[in-house]
Amino acid sequence: MIRIILGIFVGYAFFVFTSLLFFNLSGQNPHGYPTIGFALLTALYGAATSFISGLLACWIANKKNLRTNYILAGIIAGFATFSLFKSEGNHWTQIIAIFIFAPVSILGGWFLMKKSKRA
Repeated sequence: MIRIILGIFVGYAFFVFTSLLFFNLSGQNPHGYPTIGFALLTALYGAATSFISGLLACWIANKKNLRTNYILAGIIAGFATFSLFKSEGNHWTQIIAIFIFAPVSILGGWFLMKKSKRA
């Protein structure tokens, strides 16, 4: 149980840290109006980091199912939904977090499970 909680915590912390780092380094306001190019770059970067978050959560939890990843995805989508209703400005980052980043974090765990079955 401790490994599951730790996996979820580390996976989510990695996702949040890399997201904050991305927006701080880019100087883009996550609630501002991005260019199409920046929105696509954000979607690709966020998908990659959420995939790694899912890998980390699954690897740390060391389980043979995706329960940890479903919880991680629920937390990502849950906080994005909360932010969607509570923040001002454009909500593009919350929408891609709900519909892209959360599901991709499940794919990270699925990939790790499939890879470990072949080994």
